Amino acid sequence: MTIGAEPFPPRLYAADDEVRRLAAGLLSCTLPRPEWTHEAHLAAVSVLILEHPAIPLENELPAIIARYNESVGGVNDDTQGYHETLTQFWLANARAYHRANPTPGLLQRVNAFISAPQGLRSAPLRHFSRAHLFSVEARRRLVEPDLMPFDWNIDGPRTA
Repeated sequence: MTIGAEPFPPRLYAADDEVRRLAAGLLSCTLPRPEWTHEAHLAAVSVLILEHPAIPLENELPAIIARYNESVGGVNDDTQGYHETLTQFWLANARAYHRANPTPGLLQRVNAFISAPQGLRSAPLRHFSRAHLFSVEARRRLVEPDLMPFDWNIDGPRTA
């Protein structure tokens, strides 16, 4: 796949309640596994950023996702399940996007992020080579990009 090329168009959502249900299902571990798509990841993190700012997501989202994965029969190991670098990338990327694009309406903001270049599945590959991004090290801890710098400092100083 060419960086920036997407195999199919993003799936957008139809209602605020639909995206709120994704975030609630992630938190409560009740979201059916087939619904945990790329778009659902972006929608859920967007809802959490926009409507639950008191949750320190950089610290708590790893455990939330790992717990959800296990609740639906998934495994968090060196090859599948929770991925620290991708989680922190998407979280910082979503924060930056929503700060720069304060469109009114939850649904509009979520769908706009999913549709934007910043929301494409391939967005991390602008910054990371596949080998680096999908390494065990990147899955287990936050690693710096090897292709193009990425600003992790969305809410203040952060170290890799």
